[in-house]
Amino acid sequence: MQQGRSEGLEFFSDLPGLAHFAEGLEAERFQPLPNGWLVGVADVVNSTGAIAAGRYKAVNMVGASVISAVLNIVGQRAFPFVFGGDGAAFALPAGFDGKVRAALAATRTWASEEMDLSLRVALVPIETVRAAGCDVTVARYAPNPDIAYAMLSGGGITWAEGEMKAGRHAIPAAPPGTRPDLSGLSCRWSPSRTTSGVILSLLVRPAGSDGAAFSALAARLLARLQRLDGEGRPLPARGPGFSWRAPGLALEAKVPVGEARAPQPRWKLFIFTVFAWLLFVTGRRAGGFDPARYRAKVVANSDYRKFDDGLKLTVDCSSAEANAIEALLEGGHRAGICHFGLHRQDAAIMTCVVPSYVRDDHFHFIDGAGGGYAAAAIMLKRSLAAPDASPGSTPPPGAC
Repeated sequence: MQQGRSEGLEFFSDLPGLAHFAEGLEAERFQPLPNGWLVGVADVVNSTGAIAAGRYKAVNMVGASVISAVLNIVGQRAFPFVFGGDGAAFALPAGFDGKVRAALAATRTWASEEMDLSLRVALVPIETVRAAGCDVTVARYAPNPDIAYAMLSGGGITWAEGEMKAGRHAIPAAPPGTRPDLSGLSCRWSPSRTTSGVILSLLVRPAGSDGAAFSALAARLLARLQRLDGEGRPLPARGPGFSWRAPGLALEAKVPVGEARAPQPRWKLFIFTVFAWLLFVTGRRAGGFDPARYRAKVVANSDYRKFDDGLKLTVDCSSAEANAIEALLEGGHRAGICHFGLHRQDAAIMTCVVPSYVRDDHFHFIDGAGGGYAAAAIMLKRSLAAPDASPGSTPPPGAC
C-alpha cells in the first residue's frame, strides 16, 4: 500500500485543485494521507431523535462546530474536512494532537451544556487505520479560487466512524464549563425552499470492491444532476433569504468566541443582524463589506456536493427526477454496486463558518431541512443490512 510522506498542512493546500466535482470519481486524483497524521470523526448521538423534535438547526450547528473548533486551532489555515450534517470528518498532522484534543473535548462539553446534544469524537492515527486494512486518501475540490473542500476515500473514514461508535479512540469531554473557540460559526440564513419540487438528500456508498463500477454509476448520477437548473444546487442564484429575525440567532447567542470563550450578547447579535439585513436590502457597502459580492460568494462556496467514502448530495430537483434517481440507485444496489439512502423534504438549510465578512474564504454547509443526511442514513443502514444480487460481495459496515 502506498503511503504519504510526513508533511504539515501544506500537504492539502499543495494538492491540485479539482475544478469539477466529477473529477473526484477518478481514483488517480487522490493522494494517501501523509504518515504521522491523525484522522478525526465526530457525530451527534441520536441526531434523528433531535431532528424529529425540530432541532435540525441545532444538530447542524454542533456538527459544524467541530470544523470551526479545528479551524481556529490551525489559525484559519486550510486542512482536509467534510461536513456530514450531524457531524464531520477531518485530518491533521500529529503536531496538532494536544491542541485539537483539548478543543474537541471542550466542544463536547459545550454541545452538552449549551445545546443539549451529545457529541462524540474520536481521533485515530493514520497508521492505525492502515493496520486495519483501510486508508484515507485525499483530493482537493476547489470550485473557485477562494475555497477548497476535501474529498476523502479509501474506507478509512467509515472504519474510524465504526470505531468511534464502538467507544474506541474517544476523546472524553472536558470539565464542566470548559468552552472552545468557535469564532466564525453562524447560522443566520433562512431555509431555502425548493423551486423544482423536492430537496433530495442522498448518501451513496460503494458495495464490494469494484471501484470502477461504482465510479461509472456515480458518474451517471452526476450527469443527470448536471442537466438540472444550477446542477441541482439547492440555493437560489441570488443567494438564500436573509431576515432581520434570523431563525438561528438564538443558537448563535450560545457560541463561545475569542480568547474569552464567551458568547456575544444576544442584543449585540440582534443589532448586527438588523444592520446586515439593511445592507442586503439596500445593497449599500459598509466597512469593506459588499453585500452583493458576499451573497454571490455564499452560493459559490456552498458544499451541496461532497465525497466522503461515497457521495453525499443535497439537491433541488423535481419529484420525477427524484424517482428516476432512486430507480437508478436501486438498480445499482440490486447489481451489488452500491448502497444508498435518500430523504425528501421541501427545504434546505445552511450553517456557516465565516472567518471574516470582508474576505471571500467563508464556508457554507448545506443539509436538508427536514432530516437531511441523518434521515437518509437510516435508509442507508437498511441498504447495508439487506442482501444484494452478489452474495458475499458486500463487506460488513466499517470494513474496507
